[in-house]
Amino acid sequence: MKKITLFSDGSALGNPGPGGYGVILRYGESEKELSGFEEHTTNNRMELKGVIEGLRALKEPCEVSVISDSSYVVKGINEWLINWIKRNFKKVKNPDLWKEYIEVSKLHKIDAIWVRGHDGHEENERCDVLAKEAAQVAKDRLT
Repeated sequence: MKKITLFSDGSALGNPGPGGYGVILRYGESEKELSGFEEHTTNNRMELKGVIEGLRALKEPCEVSVISDSSYVVKGINEWLINWIKRNFKKVKNPDLWKEYIEVSKLHKIDAIWVRGHDGHEENERCDVLAKEAAQVAKDRLT
């Protein structure tokens, strides 16, 4: 099984507002950057959407280290998701995206790791730039 590192960040200009996500997928020396946006969303939705789209881009089952500055995403993946499933996502925010995450993560072995945001972590900083640029595209489309 290939070992992949998935760095991800999300951004929203206003919360809710136009938002974007940025992702770096790394396998050995190879890297791929992804980004995308939504015109009306929240920061947490974009944080999770980045992970979803990064996993969706993988072509085969992998061991994936998800690196994120979002406690919501990291704790959701590592701690909360199992209980959310048991109670059928009652009183859970963004159940549509968490269900999408479950689908795209099925083939993979995933470990989520939290890093402090805006603290000089090179890949996190790059993902932040990608997310903010994508959010700006969404904002510009609205004007």
